[in-house]
Amino acid sequence: MLKSRLIDYINKFLKYCFYSLFIFTPLIMSSHTSELFEFNKVLLIYIITTLILFFWLLKMIVNNKIIIKKTPFDIPIFLFSLTQLISTVFSIDRHTSFFGYYGRFNGGLLSLIAYLILYYGFVSNFPDFGERFIFNLLKLSIFSSVAVILWGLPGKFGYDLSCFVFTGKLTDSCWTDQFRPAERLFSTLGQPNWLGAYLTITFFLGLYFFLKTKDSKYLILNTIYLTVNFITLLFTRSRSALLALVLGICFFIVLFYSHFRHCRDISRVFKRAIVLTILLIISVFIFKTGIQSIDQLIDWVTYQKIFVNEKIDNIPNVTKQPSSGINSDVTESGDIRRIVWQGAVELGKRYPWFGSGPETFAYSYYFVRPKEHNLTSEWDFLYNKAHNEYLNYLATTGFVGLGAYLIFILVVVIFSIYNLKAQNSKLKTKSKNLNLKKDLKIEDLDLSSRILVLSLICAYLSILVTNFFGFSTTTINLFFYIIPAIFISQLSNPVLDENQLSNINNRQSSIVSSLKQKVYTGFIILFTFYLLFSIGRYRLADINYVKGDNLYKTGDYQEAAKFLFKALEYKYEHVYEDKLSSVLAYLAFVSSYQKQTKTTKQLIDLSKFYNQKSLAESAMNILYWKTKAKNAYLFYQINGEIDEINNGVDALKHGEGLASTDPKIPYSLAIYYSLLADQNINNQLTEEYQNLSIEEINKTIDLKANDKGYYLLKAQLLKKYHRKEEARSVLKFILNKIAPDDPEAIKELQNLDRL
Repeated sequence: MLKSRLIDYINKFLKYCFYSLFIFTPLIMSSHTSELFEFNKVLLIYIITTLILFFWLLKMIVNNKIIIKKTPFDIPIFLFSLTQLISTVFSIDRHTSFFGYYGRFNGGLLSLIAYLILYYGFVSNFPDFGERFIFNLLKLSIFSSVAVILWGLPGKFGYDLSCFVFTGKLTDSCWTDQFRPAERLFSTLGQPNWLGAYLTITFFLGLYFFLKTKDSKYLILNTIYLTVNFITLLFTRSRSALLALVLGICFFIVLFYSHFRHCRDISRVFKRAIVLTILLIISVFIFKTGIQSIDQLIDWVTYQKIFVNEKIDNIPNVTKQPSSGINSDVTESGDIRRIVWQGAVELGKRYPWFGSGPETFAYSYYFVRPKEHNLTSEWDFLYNKAHNEYLNYLATTGFVGLGAYLIFILVVVIFSIYNLKAQNSKLKTKSKNLNLKKDLKIEDLDLSSRILVLSLICAYLSILVTNFFGFSTTTINLFFYIIPAIFISQLSNPVLDENQLSNINNRQSSIVSSLKQKVYTGFIILFTFYLLFSIGRYRLADINYVKGDNLYKTGDYQEAAKFLFKALEYKYEHVYEDKLSSVLAYLAFVSSYQKQTKTTKQLIDLSKFYNQKSLAESAMNILYWKTKAKNAYLFYQINGEIDEINNGVDALKHGEGLASTDPKIPYSLAIYYSLLADQNINNQLTEEYQNLSIEEINKTIDLKANDKGYYLLKAQLLKKYHRKEEARSVLKFILNKIAPDDPEAIKELQNLDRL
């Protein structure tokens, strides 16, 4: 009796953990961490996954059996996991590959382990959660999406609730120019495309309830939800999400018609679909899509309806107006994506087997970064993803990793569609055997389950589409791994007795005594506390890191160093070491002006120590080599030692070997060689360094010919080397070809004429 009650409590805890996962993950965010959205979401997933693992293991101990259900996806999952593990072992940065790129966090081996625990925890325990568990889980997911929508919508009108929570002001002024909810909504998901992908998934969940419900009150609520969901999706201006929704709806219609056209109440479904379609079309006419070609067509249709006799030539062109404060020369995102995709393919060719390592794209992209990227408006952005999930897997896990990932997806899709067809055949056979004249109604349990599977198939396919134009996030990955688990629950026997579970995969364990049960229970309790304690320390480390980083940006290097040291005490991250190295270098520079010679030397040594540690952990990280070069320049300013400049040159040359198309590296080398030229009395060496500096600035211009700053440096160097005519030619080129009224170029030219 006691055992039975304990098992019931464990099942309740497990069930509520899964509920919490889908309720709170889309909503959670914090302004106290380095990344407001994804970091907090992934930590929540780790916490809930730890609790699920604890209760699952406790259930095994109480039952004296291992409860792990076999599924049709086991082999694809094993192959995919194996490729990720091998790729991590051979990664260019194992730490990043395990924990995930710092700033994205999702996608490392650790997050994959968490998602697989959730998948197997779900399929192994759902028979004990009750028959309404799936229904309640999906309904709670929709409730959570309603909260996401309501939280985000005021931002469309300039009253962002996140800003209100973070700053106490009900405006959208807390966001930078890159994040303007009035133009592209993102709510609690973090980016418009992420919100769009999430809303597309929940749209299909809502579609299931829309078709299923008999109650007119709930039908109205479902209709309102789907309409508002779609309008909010339009506000994200996410083209990938809109495409995913359209393709998903088309797929839904095809499968629904082929499988359910003989239903007794198909006319009722058809009427509902007509009403919903009209509402969605009206929403598009009112709120537009943000896609210029489509919106032009919409305006043309509207115009023709009002003024039938007007000619098409009189229709004003719809042009996309640049937002205030933004350069009108902003490169179209599709063009940038194509360049990044080209780099990802090249990276896959360079590391064909297992890639550069999970989540290392931010570093490895520099190895193959196309020169064309320098001519875009985002030329100096750090791309930590390939903005295509499949190419990202190709680049970071090779053809083997990508192949395993695609096999997993293919098996899931084929399994779900094939079993949906098979189950419908069984229903038809059942209806014939019962001498029914027509098939079952939509509301009947078996048929309702099939429609749920169809809705989930479309939701899953929408993930595949949005991932093609972007990359997976924590919330999306939850659905990516749990939807296949729901397929298992719906396309197999919904309730299995204990003997059936044993036949599937439950092996009697060797736990036979109460003493052993207590020992094992004590062990998993300690293990769980350790994991939760580690997750807590991870968050504290990040909070201290962001405080240190903010203080560093304001110039308070001493306080910044304190917080960064504390961050490293809580958790090791080479990102912290790199930042600390920079802070200590600046602190040494400040100390030198205060004539604290001993302290200055200690700070220099400590800065070098942490820089070497970060490079030892991530030797192919171009950012850390740039830190070394920058620090060397500061050390040279402190002590005037020429060796520091040589150290900086060596670091930049090493970085150039990693990132041959990065124009900032030869730009810095040009400055460093100029400094070396200043230090040498030997005329031959001086001339050699002068020529090297000109050679490097020419490399810079060759890599990025549309930046006037690089031409200005060239002119200044030529002027410094008494090559006035060449300098004048460069300045005139700036005024004639790049920036006709540039005040710096005009001033330099005037100064040159006075010489």
